[in-house]
Amino acid sequence: MSAVNITNVAVLDNPAAFLKPFQFEISYECLVPLTDDLEWKLIYVGSAEDETYDQLLESVLVGPLNVGNYRFVLQADPPDPAKIREEDILGVTVLLLTCSYVGQEFIRVGYYVNNDYEDDQLREEHPPRVSIDRVQRNILADKPRVTKFPINFHPESNQNGDQSVEPSSPEANVVQDNEPKQKLA
Repeated sequence: MSAVNITNVAVLDNPAAFLKPFQFEISYECLVPLTDDLEWKLIYVGSAEDETYDQLLESVLVGPLNVGNYRFVLQADPPDPAKIREEDILGVTVLLLTCSYVGQEFIRVGYYVNNDYEDDQLREEHPPRVSIDRVQRNILADKPRVTKFPINFHPESNQNGDQSVEPSSPEANVVQDNEPKQKLA
């Protein structure tokens, strides 16, 4: 059983210009007190073929936490287009929202992102070089891909002989959520 459940993720300001900051309103519940911080990360996948083009857009620590419901807005700068190959700027890519506890990732929410020109004429005939200030991103917010990983939320209990769950466990639970409000279980 997870000690933290994401109850909702709302993608704000979508669609938006490529160079505008990302904003996500994240709601979650904490079911047991946690003495360490949760680490939330937002990662932009710059290339499907090469993860060296991935960009960590934001990383925030939240905690310690008591039992209860929480909500915050995670805002992150857009990816640096200079760190993305020109042929990978337009088209579909992925944005990952992850949460970890004591270095163990326990949930990953993936969104497809479509980057294209706002202008119909530019969509029909791309300029020789990408005109980044004319590119619009559209996060497919109603179709997140949620993956849950079992972790040990109380590693100090291992001293008493309890078994821990490895964060790289192959028992990841993938949940496809198609509800419009993005309620994530």
